[in-house]
Amino acid sequence: MFFPKFTLEHVALTDGSVRLRHGGSGPPLLLLHGNPQTHAMWHAVAPALAQRFTVICPDLRGYGLSFKPKATADHAPYAKAAMARDAVELMQHFGHRRFFVGSHDRGARVAHRLALDFPDRVARLAVLDIVPTIEHFERGDMAFAMGYYHWFWFAQPHPFPETLINAAPEAWFRAHTSREPKPSTFFHPEALADYLAAARRPEMIQGMCEDYRAAASIDLEHDRASRAAGSKVACPLLVLWGSKGKIGQWYDALAIWRQYCRAEVTGGPVASGHYLAEEAPDAVVERFLAFFS
Repeated sequence: MFFPKFTLEHVALTDGSVRLRHGGSGPPLLLLHGNPQTHAMWHAVAPALAQRFTVICPDLRGYGLSFKPKATADHAPYAKAAMARDAVELMQHFGHRRFFVGSHDRGARVAHRLALDFPDRVARLAVLDIVPTIEHFERGDMAFAMGYYHWFWFAQPHPFPETLINAAPEAWFRAHTSREPKPSTFFHPEALADYLAAARRPEMIQGMCEDYRAAASIDLEHDRASRAAGSKVACPLLVLWGSKGKIGQWYDALAIWRQYCRAEVTGGPVASGHYLAEEAPDAVVERFLAFFS
């Protein structure tokens, strides 16, 4: 069963409507998804966590069936700071001022900014398969450019990448999610249907590209300002990455994150590729339960 005992709904925020699922009881836990996915990526993790936590899984702005601002010259509507404000407002809607955050990929970049801009809101933070955005760009070399080429393609001026992706969205999705070889049955059928339905929407492709344009512009401005001000994550941080993926090959992830967090940083590799929550959900649940409890 897909998200058993979870409620699927839309919540109106200041900037637009957000689709989400929520369920369970106990301390509040916000789960933020990655690219090019939706909240459905948590389908194998959220139900287990809901036995101990009140779990809320939204689609980020620009993704899934959440609202999608138009493309702008400054990309500010897709800044991680704007997405972080969405998260705070959403959790406040459900009556949660302080909460835990679990996050993957693009959602983990939102979560990093959330912890910096709203340190009183985030009690504990877990990030999956990333190092800070600014570290990717400043350490960028040929391996990064080849392995994460989409960072530079999606960030090209609107509407060039959108035009190419919209010409064959399903073929693009399958190629984009196959950086590590995987069978056609890798994604849960209902999750895959949700991802593909989103990918077929030109406005989602535009939102995704704006997300990456923001990462290469306004987000870097915010990251540099935070670093110059000495701002760091103030809560305990769990860092996990897929042992088959690139993060562990390219970086000493724990050492890097310790430069960006003044609290305890723990973590390590998980036996999976980039999509940890779908390839190794039991391991993610085990690490999340130990960390958030």
